[in-house]
Amino acid sequence: MRLLFFLLLISTTSSLADEGMWQPHQLPALSSRLEQLGLEIDPENLSSLDKFPMNAVVSLGGCSASFVSPQGLVVTNHHCIYGSIQYNSSPQNNLLVDGFLAQQLDEEIPAAPGTRVYVTEEMTDVTDRALAGVNESTSGIDRYKLIEANRKALIAECEASGIHRCGVSSFHQGLEYFLIKRLEIRDIRLVYAPATSIGKYGGDIDNWQWPRHTGDFGFYRAYVGVDGRPAEYSEDNVPYRSNSFLEVSAKGVEDGDFVMGVGYPGGTNRYRTVGEVENQFTWFYPEARQFREDLISIINENSAAGSQARIAYQGTLAGLNNYAKNFQSMVESYQHSDFIDRRRQTEAGLADWIDSNEARRRQYAPAVRQLQSLIDTDQAARDRDLVRSYMSYATLPSTAQRLYRLAVEKQKPDAEREPGYQQRDLRRFRQSMQAISRRYDETVDKAILSYLLGRYAQLPEQFRSRALDSFYQIGAQIDQGQVDQIIQDSYAQSSLSDDSERLAWLDRSVEEFRRSDDPLIQYAVASHEERMALEQASKELRGQFQRWRPQYMEAVIAYNRSLGQPIYADANSSLRVTIGQVQGNQPRDGLVNQPFTSLEGILGKDTGTEPFNAPARQLDLIRAKQYGDYALPSLGTVPVNFLSTLDITGGNSGTAAMNSKAQLVGLLFDGVYESIIGDWDFDEQKNRAISVDARYMLWVMENMDGATNLLEEMTIVN
Repeated sequence: MRLLFFLLLISTTSSLADEGMWQPHQLPALSSRLEQLGLEIDPENLSSLDKFPMNAVVSLGGCSASFVSPQGLVVTNHHCIYGSIQYNSSPQNNLLVDGFLAQQLDEEIPAAPGTRVYVTEEMTDVTDRALAGVNESTSGIDRYKLIEANRKALIAECEASGIHRCGVSSFHQGLEYFLIKRLEIRDIRLVYAPATSIGKYGGDIDNWQWPRHTGDFGFYRAYVGVDGRPAEYSEDNVPYRSNSFLEVSAKGVEDGDFVMGVGYPGGTNRYRTVGEVENQFTWFYPEARQFREDLISIINENSAAGSQARIAYQGTLAGLNNYAKNFQSMVESYQHSDFIDRRRQTEAGLADWIDSNEARRRQYAPAVRQLQSLIDTDQAARDRDLVRSYMSYATLPSTAQRLYRLAVEKQKPDAEREPGYQQRDLRRFRQSMQAISRRYDETVDKAILSYLLGRYAQLPEQFRSRALDSFYQIGAQIDQGQVDQIIQDSYAQSSLSDDSERLAWLDRSVEEFRRSDDPLIQYAVASHEERMALEQASKELRGQFQRWRPQYMEAVIAYNRSLGQPIYADANSSLRVTIGQVQGNQPRDGLVNQPFTSLEGILGKDTGTEPFNAPARQLDLIRAKQYGDYALPSLGTVPVNFLSTLDITGGNSGTAAMNSKAQLVGLLFDGVYESIIGDWDFDEQKNRAISVDARYMLWVMENMDGATNLLEEMTIVN
């Protein structure tokens, strides 16, 4: 299968557009395109995980980041370290408002519990081992269990060192499986974050918009034990010595320059069927957006601005706001584009190509037919699944369920436990329990649960839970007052909001859970069997998808090959490279987007009111034209953000934007409104990624916060 993809790339390199999130091993086949665009380093380096620049790029487990000094200094987006800023904030010491800078190592403070830096060391094709024992007659649930068991065995073998975090990721919807081995650095400390009035300038109003003027950057540092091995936090730990790091370019980039993004994009859906696309855009996004907007209102109504409760939920609000706007913009982009028409044409072309040849009909037609049947089955329970997915926002009840599930799983041999509850997961599980106290407020949590139960009560009877109906006394009609009283009583009688009590449950047995008089734990026990039955049904369906999606993708790949079109795997949080140029766009008639914004744009937007409330000192410096060494000559001032043609999605936040020499010229943090549909579709004329310019980062560090210690530590080149 690897040979098929390699030959496909070789035959289509000349027609390659900027679309594509490429696996490192694919990059040598794209050498001619990379050199055509202007890459100056050896393309072979991009396929070597142990060489510069690939070993300088790391994952935070949801965001991308990069080493920028040999002393473990890590740069990423401000919004990627937002949880750690929030975790260390209080009304008396609000780092979100004031920012934070450690002038020396002993002033650096621990990041939020569970924060990690992952350094990818190896990616190995393990397709044969992942699918060992699977054949055409294997049932859905057995297929799922076999692949899961094979994955666990591969992971256990990989993690025998005790310092790695490994995973087995599928590519091309299950056609290939790769074992990904990452060094897991566990002692992470907050080093520097500009004030939110810089790091989140424009806030949710400017999200997915251009022009943009956001200083979305900040710094962590990775620490290890004195022996150089990853270790838990200790004052004796020392900065991690990275094998390589990125130089920071003070010269930056110009319009039309080569730019490359290296990071960990979360997930795309570029090869989904028409039915899946229509369901996502006409049902899921509108429904999920409403959930998020309602939760935002509930949190705001039940926590005063600046209060400890509001600070506790700042990270939650940021995530809810981001995706509420994302989902709304997804729908608008879908409605105003020809995306679904093009997808229908593509699917019709695939169907005609299959139907025009008897051998192709025998090979591919069953997969197309069976996949559509599975999609129909999956969508039949979509309302129930959506409500269940948002129940986790009610912190205390979901905590009780997780704790009881842990007790149940610990009765099994480690290899048979559900992922997330194995021995390898317990450290992070405990840290997630510890972090609750800084991210929870009882009044807010009860209001959220009340709302979610109201939404649950609207489900058809066949999708309701007997245990939940019984506990909250919900019948054909919901008595919201009665439900709220049950919530009030159960929270008053529960001890799970207490740190020591909550952590104590980590080590208790199933029998102790069953004997508990804590009402939230009683519900977790009573509802467990129902939840497991739903999980088993889901695994049966997923196992069937694991059979038919790869066969469907074989048809898609063969069809694209017949058209001379390149194929790359959907993003899946593994290390990828995107290539392109600094370039504006023309999103609609009469509107031309220039590729750079400037300091003066901050002045033009500023109102003195959040989120357009730049610090007074910054405004004074801009008026005085204090540009220092960071002005772009063609712009006549310091660039703040820039546009490029890089292909991005969620998880690309913090991705290093590099120039032709693989020097850091910016950090990707967002896309323009027209790019929002990029999870599903790529339009090379409209899609643009937004990066914070390295020159603005350096300007803020030097002129606003006096971060001279970090400027001296980094290698800054002109």
